[in-house]
Formats: sequence, structure tokens, C-alpha cells
Amino acid sequence: MADYNKFYSFVLDLATQVHNLNSDTLKIMLTNTAPVATNTIAANITEISAGNGYTAGGSVAAFVSGNDTSGTYKLVLSPVTFTASGGSIGPFRYAVLYNDTPTSPADPLIAWWDYGTALTLTNGNSFTVKLDPTNGIFTLV
Repeated sequence: MADYNKFYSFVLDLATQVHNLNSDTLKIMLTNTAPVATNTIAANITEISAGNGYTAGGSVAAFVSGNDTSGTYKLVLSPVTFTASGGSIGPFRYAVLYNDTPTSPADPLIAWWDYGTALTLTNGNSFTVKLDPTNGIFTLV
């Protein structure tokens, strides 16, 4: 499983009401350049080129649930699948989660996953960013 990493700005963005995780549009984009924890917005990330089944800006990670149980919030999103069509997608090593809804700041970053090595999807092959349906993306305590 890929390593989860949080962008530092995400904590401040939560505290200043930038995110509404239960209703905003959250997306995952792919990059082959290592994100830095101090990055703040999607424009700081060098995204892979669009084409062959990959859309610029990535794909929506659909909201499943945002539960608050005994003072603990757990965000659950649907897995995101990228499928190469008409050519290859990549290479990429990182999947980056960001919020596509806010305009100020635009596209604030949330987290990224490091898959440990660069991957290239050849025509007809798929890659799924598996988002834990049991433990969620993260919990807030």
C-alpha cells in the first residue's frame, strides 16, 4: 500500500473553513515529481500531461461518508481509477488529493500517496488509487 502524506497547509485550511469535506469536490491528480509537504495549492504540483485517458486536473474522488463518531471524524472517498486509452499514461509515482471547490485559495492541497516507484499505464491498463473504505482517508480526533 502507498504511503499517505499530509500537506501542512491542510491543517490551517481546516481551521479557517477553506474545506467542507462533506460537500466540496475532491480530486486526485497524478504526478511524477515528488510533492513537498509545504506545497499549498494544486498549481504547486507538476502534473503529468493530459491525454490517453488522463484528464488535466485528475479525477473526482466521490464522497462516500464523513462520519463523526464520539468526537472522531472519518472521511471516506470512493477509489479513483485511471485507464489508459489510445496510448500510455505516465510515468507517475504520486497521487495527489486536493479540493477543487474553493477559489481562495484555489485548489488547496490535502494529501498525497507515494507509490515508491514510477508507474506507466500502457494502452488498456488501469490503475486504482485505493482509498480505505474502513479507516477512511484520515481521521480527525
